[in-house]
Amino acid sequence: MAAASATLIAELDEAVDGRSPEQRAEILRQVTNLFLSDAHRLSESQIGLFDDVLIRLIERADTRTLVLLSNNLCQASSPPRKAIRQLALHEDASIAAPVLKKSNHLPAKDLVEIANTYGQQHLLAIAGRQTIHESLSDPLVERGEPAVHHALIQNLGVRFSEAGCAALVEKARHDCQLAERLVRRSDVPPGPRRELIAKLGDARMRFLQSVPPAMREKIQTTVATTAEPREAPAPGPMDYAKARAKIAELSRTGRLNDSTVNRFAVGREYENVVAALSFLSAVPIEVIAPLIKSTELDGLIVACKAARLNWSTTTMIIHHRPDCAAVTKQELEAGRVVFDTLSLSVAQRTIRF
Repeated sequence: MAAASATLIAELDEAVDGRSPEQRAEILRQVTNLFLSDAHRLSESQIGLFDDVLIRLIERADTRTLVLLSNNLCQASSPPRKAIRQLALHEDASIAAPVLKKSNHLPAKDLVEIANTYGQQHLLAIAGRQTIHESLSDPLVERGEPAVHHALIQNLGVRFSEAGCAALVEKARHDCQLAERLVRRSDVPPGPRRELIAKLGDARMRFLQSVPPAMREKIQTTVATTAEPREAPAPGPMDYAKARAKIAELSRTGRLNDSTVNRFAVGREYENVVAALSFLSAVPIEVIAPLIKSTELDGLIVACKAARLNWSTTTMIIHHRPDCAAVTKQELEAGRVVFDTLSLSVAQRTIRF
């Protein structure tokens, strides 16, 4: 088999030499498709042969072709392991990210090595993996910047060591948004959790005192609006279990965005709309759910702004709310003023009251 592989590689080199980048990309695409179509019935030696071919083609491929290859191979059940590893170790994060985030066939030592030596975009991709053990989360916490820390905290598949958790708590003392997300994790020890909750209370009080009177009145109205609908029984958390799981998967695969939430709204899939707003604004579902059916729009508009949705998506959410009266043009115009006036930071802090 080794001799056959060497002969094939020599013939491949001869065939590829002198070809244009487009022709090389097409050869790689055809080899990849051939592998993926037959991967489930290939022997180890046959997979190894494909691996050798792919490695040779990877060395001569352009970035766009390698990004496509990485996306194609990252979820293969029996992937060519050397090719997967070479993609994961690529210095271009756009090439490495799909494999780092989704492949279950990368050795733990390789992931730890990348977490200890590569840049922030590589670390961010690793932080999105379905499961992350303590030996891998430690270097991500130590070397990661805030975006990596936030991704780790929101990933329920991450396990933190005692030292890693302590390091995150220390960082959260200087980052209110990180603190707000960290206190929601069940694996934060009671003592540090109480400290973070106290810090958040102080920060919110200082924020409210710094807000201009007109905006303060708007915030107080929003808080009251949020409280009003709670007279009716709120849906239990289990009602949203499936929606939460769907939103988490969409986020993990990079598909949670305005157009997705817009489609949910138009389709009146309001369990998904509520779960998306909750996830994107980092507040409990119990805060978001009453806003959907409230006769006052301000609370819902603040939630949409805090979730970084655009006005077009916000309008679809307002228009298609279940069991709600139609919104007048004047109400919508007034809502647009609120939406445009609110800054993202004010909206996020407001909805978290």
